[in-house]
Amino acid sequence: MPQKSRSGEKVFLISLGCAKNRVDSEHMLGLLSCSGYTIAQKLEDADLAVINTCGFIQEAVEEAIGVILEVSREKKKGSLKKLYVAGCLVQRYGYKLAGELPEVDGWLGTGEIGRIREVMEGGASSFLIGPPGFLGDHKSPRIGAAPYYSAYIKIAEGCSHHCTYCTIPKIRGVFRSRPVESILCEAEDLAGRGVVEINLVAQDTTMYGSDLGKGNRLEDLLSALLRIEEIAWIRILYSHPERISEGLLDLLEQNERICPYLDIPLQHVNPQILKGMGRVNSRETPWHLVQRIRRRDRSIALRTSLIVGFPGETDEAFQELSDFVEQAVIDHLGVFVFSPEAGTPAARLGRRIEQEVMSERRERLMEIQSRISKRKNRALIGRILPVLVEGVSEETDLLLTGRTNTMAPEVDGKVYIRKGIGTVGRISRVLIREAHVYDLVGEIV
Repeated sequence: MPQKSRSGEKVFLISLGCAKNRVDSEHMLGLLSCSGYTIAQKLEDADLAVINTCGFIQEAVEEAIGVILEVSREKKKGSLKKLYVAGCLVQRYGYKLAGELPEVDGWLGTGEIGRIREVMEGGASSFLIGPPGFLGDHKSPRIGAAPYYSAYIKIAEGCSHHCTYCTIPKIRGVFRSRPVESILCEAEDLAGRGVVEINLVAQDTTMYGSDLGKGNRLEDLLSALLRIEEIAWIRILYSHPERISEGLLDLLEQNERICPYLDIPLQHVNPQILKGMGRVNSRETPWHLVQRIRRRDRSIALRTSLIVGFPGETDEAFQELSDFVEQAVIDHLGVFVFSPEAGTPAARLGRRIEQEVMSERRERLMEIQSRISKRKNRALIGRILPVLVEGVSEETDLLLTGRTNTMAPEVDGKVYIRKGIGTVGRISRVLIREAHVYDLVGEIV
C-alpha cells in the first residue's frame, strides 16, 4: 500500500507513566520530527495526537483509557484529525482494545514505537503488536520533553525478575542492556546540548551489563560517564535491593558528581510477604541493606516504594512494616496498595485484604513518613546545599524553584528560593532557611 505522507502536520504527544516511558515518547517525537512533522505544544493546536500509555497496574490502565476518551472528544469536535495510541496498554491488552475504542486510528505496542510514522501514513497495519524488542540508542532520533538541563538515559530495557505481582516482563520483555559506548555517545551529545544532570533509568539499573559480559557492570558505566566533565550530576534510579554492591557504594562515596541518592524499591520487609512477592534477598534483609548504606561516610539519601495489602499481609506483618518505616528513617517514600493484576501469580492468591484496610494502612505509613521527612528537612536549616535552579515557581512568580542532588525530578520535593539571583539550568549554593514536610526554602549565597 503506498504511503500517504502527512509531513508538515502538527503532532501533540501525551506521555503517561514513568520516566522510562517518557524516553520512548521522546524517541517517537524525534522520529516524527525527522520525518517532517511539526511538534505541537498544545492539543488544540495539533492535527494529530499520540498517547504513549502506561498499563502496569489497573489504576494506570484506567488513567490511560480516560485520557484516550478525553482526547477522542477533541477529535469528534473536528479540530483533531487522527488519534494514535502506543505503549504498555497496547502491549498488555492487544487487539481487543481496537473493538472497545474505535475512536483510535492506530495502535503500537512497546516493541513497535519505532514504526510510528508507518502507522500514521498507512504504510503499516493500523494495529502493530509484536515482541517487545524496541530499545532506543544513541542513533535513535530524540526530542527532549524534559527541561533542557536535565535528561533521562535509558540504559536497559525489560525485566528478568519474577515478582509475582508484576506485569512488566510480559509488557517489556526480558532484560537487555545497551552497550556502554552507545550510552556514552548519548550522554556526550546531551552534555553538548547543555544537559548538566542525567538520570539513569531501567527496570533494574543495578542489573545493567549482566547480559553483556565482563567489564560492563553499572560500576563500569558510571566510571565511564564520570569522564564527561560537563555532566555535573549523575543519578541512579530504580535499583534492585539484591544488587547494591560495595563497588557501587564506593563510587557514590568517592565521587561528588554521582548524586548521593539511591532509589531502591523494597516493596515490603516481612519475610513471608517478600517470599510471596518473589523478592527474597538471599544476601541480607532490608534493614541490613539500609544499615550497610548508612555506614558509609557520605550521607546517601534513600528513596523506596512499599506495597501494602499484599495477600496474606496480617496485622503483625503490617506492624513489622510500620516499625521499619519508623526506624529506617527513609528520605523519600512512596506507598501503594496492592493491585491484583490479571495474569500474575499474585492475582490468584487467597487471603485478600479489603480495600478499606489497604487504604488505611497506606495512610498510616504516609503519616509516619511525613513526620520523618519534616524532621530530616529541619535538620538542614542553616546548611548551604547545591541546588539545580529550575525556573520560576508555578505557585508564585516571586520565587525560583530547584532541587538538591538528593531530590530526583518530579517524584521528590523542591527547594523554593526566595532571595538571590539564579540561572535556570545552573547549580547554585543555597542557604536553607525554612523546612516543610517535603520542601525546603532558602536563598542563594
